Amino acid sequence: MELRHLLYFKTVAEELHFTKAAAKLFISQPPLSRQIKELEEELGVQLFVRSNKRVALTNAGKYFKTEVDAMFAKLEESKEVVRKIHEGVSGELKIGYISSVYQSHLAEILKLMHQEFPYLKTSLFEVPTLAQIKELEHGGLDVGILRAPVLSEKLKVESLFFDPFVVVIPLTDQKIDARNGLADFLKKSPFIFFNKDFAPQYNQKLMEICQRMGFNPDITHEANNVHSILQLVEAGLGVSILPLSLKKQYAQLKVSFIEFDAIPVNTEVVLAYKESNKNPALTWFIKHYAELKINDFQ
Repeated sequence: MELRHLLYFKTVAEELHFTKAAAKLFISQPPLSRQIKELEEELGVQLFVRSNKRVALTNAGKYFKTEVDAMFAKLEESKEVVRKIHEGVSGELKIGYISSVYQSHLAEILKLMHQEFPYLKTSLFEVPTLAQIKELEHGGLDVGILRAPVLSEKLKVESLFFDPFVVVIPLTDQKIDARNGLADFLKKSPFIFFNKDFAPQYNQKLMEICQRMGFNPDITHEANNVHSILQLVEAGLGVSILPLSLKKQYAQLKVSFIEFDAIPVNTEVVLAYKESNKNPALTWFIKHYAELKINDFQ
C-alpha cells in the first residue's frame, strides 16, 4: 500500500464519482479504478458499492475514510511543524519582557544564541504582563519574561525566581531603615508607581505591602515603565516599592534601596510560551534562560 493509493481512495470517497475524482487527480478513470481495486484486494474488503448511477461507501469504506482523513490531517500538521522548525532556524524569535526585570543576562544569552543560530533574527519587545499574555496566545510573541500569575490555559509557564520587594527613596543623609521609622516615613511620602490599569497585579502587591504596614499609599505620580519611576524618585518627587532585582540594574541612580524582611511579600518572575511551538530556537532559549538563578539578578 502506497500513499497514492490512500490519496486516490480519499478523493473517490469525497467525490463519490470516479470520473470527477479522476479529473481532480489529473489522471484518467481506468487507472484510478484499477488502483482502487488493488487497494481493496490488499485490504481484503470492498470499500465502494458501484452501480451505473451511483458510488457509495460500504461500512468498511466509511471507517477507512475516517482513518485516512486522520492520517492526511496528521501529515499536513507535520508538514506545518517542519516549516515552522525551518523558519525558526532562519526566521525570527520574538521575545517579550517587562521593564521591571533585570535583563543583563539576556544580552549574554542572545550572543550565545547568535552563535548557535547565525541566521536567526531576534526581536525584543518591552510589553506589560497582561498584554504579553494576549500576544503569546495569538502568536505575536514566541516567549515572554513576565510576572505571575499568568492566567491562560493556552500557555506553559516556568518559574524563574521569586523577587522580594524593597523601598526606594531619593538618596539622602537621613538614616532610615526597616526597623527605624520606615512606616512613618512612607505614610508621609508621595508614592510613584505603575498605573493600576497598566499593571493591576503589581498594583495589588503595593497595596498589600502598604496596608500591612498600616497605611494606604498616596500615589501622586504614575508611569508605565520602571525606569521612569526610578527617575522620578531620583528627582525627589516621591518614593516607591519595587522588586529587589532592580537594585543592581539601577545602581548608578541617586536612590537608596531599603530592604525589609518583616513583610514577606514577593513576586514571581516566569517564562511563558506555547508548548505547541516547536521552534528549536525557542527550545534553546527556554533551556538557557531558565537555568538562571536568583543570584544572577541581584
